Amino acid sequence: MTQAAASIFTDPNSTWMQRFQSARGVLDAAQKPGNGVPAYTRWVNRRIARLVASIAAAFHWTPNIVTAISFTFSALGMAILIAFPPSIISGIGAAFFLAVGYICDSADGQVARLTGTSSKTGEWVDHVVDAFRSPAIHLTTAIALMIYRPEQWWLAIVALVYGAVTSTQFLSQILAEAFIRAAQRPQRRGGTLRSFVLLPTDPGTLCWSFIFWGIAAPFATVYTTLAVIAVSHAAVSMRRRYRDLSALDRENHGERKGGQNA
Repeated sequence: MTQAAASIFTDPNSTWMQRFQSARGVLDAAQKPGNGVPAYTRWVNRRIARLVASIAAAFHWTPNIVTAISFTFSALGMAILIAFPPSIISGIGAAFFLAVGYICDSADGQVARLTGTSSKTGEWVDHVVDAFRSPAIHLTTAIALMIYRPEQWWLAIVALVYGAVTSTQFLSQILAEAFIRAAQRPQRRGGTLRSFVLLPTDPGTLCWSFIFWGIAAPFATVYTTLAVIAVSHAAVSMRRRYRDLSALDRENHGERKGGQNA
């Protein structure tokens, strides 16, 4: 962010519109690489999140406030699943709130970068919320199924497995990226094709799958399909991460051994 753009956010005389327009300009010009990022997140979620981040920055909201808003929307979506019997309306409502929560989840980091308030604390809060929210959506689904559709007990088990895999995959990704970044090694991202291949694993796809919540058979089919793909992707991803980290360990061991022999 340029010094001129940064001064807009600290200038007490700046207007809300000035701050908003400055934020939009900065965010549109500086985005994280999208290579290999699942398609919905890459082309839909992040773009809407830029608008949300600009609004938040214009209001002087902190990244943690945006994280709290994100969690609130997600919690509302999950509450709808438990509080109301499955229907077209409750499914659309749950999908909408979950999707908005995911948008705000992308916006908090953009607010941090935009306002120069990135911190380890903020990153920790964001990851803790994500680590809770991801499996909680599936746990909520399992509970709602047992309340309203006990005959689909098998789908509740699918939801529990889905949640466990999602949580494990999240931890695997976060730790592996941290280790590789600390070793100053490049991350393997992939290209546009990978973005479309990973669309079924996109959190946004999961959010909008609840549109089918009110119709038992279609929801079961879509949700189970996403779960199977998630399990398969997690297995492939963790195997690749294990190989990458093993290679890094061998490289580091070789460097230490070479240094001792020098």
